[in-house]
Amino acid sequence: MKLLPIASAVALSLAVLTSPVIAHDHGKKDHKHDEQERPDHYKGKPSENLTQALNNLREYNKLLNTELSGELTPQKMAEIHQLTYTLERALERLDDEIDEMKDVLEEVHLGSERMELDRVKKNGARYLESSNKLVEAGRAYK
Repeated sequence: MKLLPIASAVALSLAVLTSPVIAHDHGKKDHKHDEQERPDHYKGKPSENLTQALNNLREYNKLLNTELSGELTPQKMAEIHQLTYTLERALERLDDEIDEMKDVLEEVHLGSERMELDRVKKNGARYLESSNKLVEAGRAYK
């Protein structure tokens, strides 16, 4: 009788040790490596720039909201799984764009300390162009 639990534990240990390990780091910013390892998964719609990312976020948030309403069936789960790829790409683009906005705003900040008028004017306009898209998207989403 004691042999069965021991045999089961050994079999389970061997199965774990011999099976391939696929690590998935949800915290990483670049999922391109995952896409290459998992060709059976969706790529999602591209978010090549801030405007496209905001549009994808708006559109796919609505789709996610629709899928989340009511009972979550296997079909809805499959739809949710598929649309998350586009949302992830949009959020990655937003993250990149916000990092860029921070860098450009820092140029405005440093230029203002040093009284570098051209630097402030050029980078200030660039910062406002990007950040105003976020502000307008927030207003439109209300």
